[in-house]
Amino acid sequence: MRSFIPYLLTALLAGVSGKDQGSYAVLRFNNVGGQFSTQGQMDPIVSPGVKSAHSHGIMGGSNFNLTVTGDQLLDSQCTNTMILNDKSNYWVPTLWFQSPANGTFKKVPLFYMNAYYKFDATNDEIKAFPPGLKIVSGDAMKRTPPATGGLQFDPTQGEIQPVQWTCPTQDSNIARYPAGSDGTKAGLPDPVNLGSGAGFPVVNCDGYASPLRQDIHLPSCYNPDAGLDDYKNNMAWPTPINGGKADCPKGWIHVPHLFYEVYYDTLQFQNDWDVDGQNQPFVLSNGDRTGYSSHGDFISGWDENTLQTIIDGCNTGYGGMDTCPDIPGGINKETCQMPSAFPDPTDEWVEQLPGNNPLSGWGV
Repeated sequence: MRSFIPYLLTALLAGVSGKDQGSYAVLRFNNVGGQFSTQGQMDPIVSPGVKSAHSHGIMGGSNFNLTVTGDQLLDSQCTNTMILNDKSNYWVPTLWFQSPANGTFKKVPLFYMNAYYKFDATNDEIKAFPPGLKIVSGDAMKRTPPATGGLQFDPTQGEIQPVQWTCPTQDSNIARYPAGSDGTKAGLPDPVNLGSGAGFPVVNCDGYASPLRQDIHLPSCYNPDAGLDDYKNNMAWPTPINGGKADCPKGWIHVPHLFYEVYYDTLQFQNDWDVDGQNQPFVLSNGDRTGYSSHGDFISGWDENTLQTIIDGCNTGYGGMDTCPDIPGGINKETCQMPSAFPDPTDEWVEQLPGNNPLSGWGV
């Protein structure tokens, strides 16, 4: 777990609860090895009812579909979250390896995924997500470098940067990005964390049981006037104030700060490309070679009482939300695999990305 910007640092301190100092609990998933719950060209937030432009990997409740409305997810027959009363859906773009030899693509298997529920220090009352709330974080069209290689959540400090890539390595001192990179031909290093940055790293991420990872943070201020479905306008980032706290605008609802931690099994490709310190072979399903455009989507399918119980009394940190005492509904052990309306190709290697998305970004 790396350090975050100062006003969020208190959210990582286990053993502390309430508004003056934050707490957190990690939600884990029961996934079949190498797989999300389902994968394919589906996105009921951005592209409801139709095939989406690119492929996603989805976790959570079985009522995920091309269209999701209201409290539909609450009626899911199963979920792969470890908390039985969480039927929410969590999804990210799939990741692909492009062969330097012939240009074909192979999907990179999921290693594992966690969802951190952070209850940050605030003067607000943190409330459970209302069922059906839709949140999107990140910009699927972004190919230009952000202002910084570090995370940036403060709305008073310019562009929000909610996405970061981390590359654990056996040699902890190796540079993950080219020296002096300005982000136009390779990624940007985090100024305070050598192992992380904006955009894909240019080395093999060969840390023990810890390959390439992306973190995607979601905003935590909900505007009820915008409503559950207006994902472009219904969420904002809290504003830092004195005392290390951050508050939502008046009349908005402060909900948990979610961030997705997604590890990909990139180790199986480490002998399939030549590391030159300048280039890298991975591409997102939307054709992005930079990694700048990664994004995370969420639709709440929580039983509100269950989540509120966790917000008010669960501070297990990395120990896991499933270790919290007296969780309504209890713990879930199902993997809950779901069919895909528009599945990815079944061939191991493919000539085109799903949706025939052209490559864009570095080197194109």
